[in-house]
Amino acid sequence: MQKVEHIGIAVYTLEKAIPLYERLLNTPCYKKELVESEQVLTAFFQQGHTKIELLEATGENSAIKRFLDKKGEGLHHIAFEVEDIHAEMARLRREGFTLLNETPKQGADHKLICFVHPKDTHGVLIELCQEIR
Repeated sequence: MQKVEHIGIAVYTLEKAIPLYERLLNTPCYKKELVESEQVLTAFFQQGHTKIELLEATGENSAIKRFLDKKGEGLHHIAFEVEDIHAEMARLRREGFTLLNETPKQGADHKLICFVHPKDTHGVLIELCQEIR
């Protein structure tokens, strides 16, 4: 793993959360993106080398909707950039980690992504992400 790529925060509405984070981080939201396959609308902020991603559910079957229903707004995941997501997934499987995806899937911000089950990481959902080349 190369670096923390972004920190994902689940919110009820981007309409309310974006202005708050713009004031908090003293930087504008630089991108909003709908990821239809995940039923999520995202908003991104750049802070140094790390991004903050706000996540709003767009459907009843969204993992973000389930998270919000169970835990409310807050930290959803930490994403780490990887050079080769397939190799990193294979390595983590060998190390005994449970992956939530059999293969990488298309995520926001032009990335391939995969999640590591939080039961294996002391309750923290970990995302692996690789820039699509």
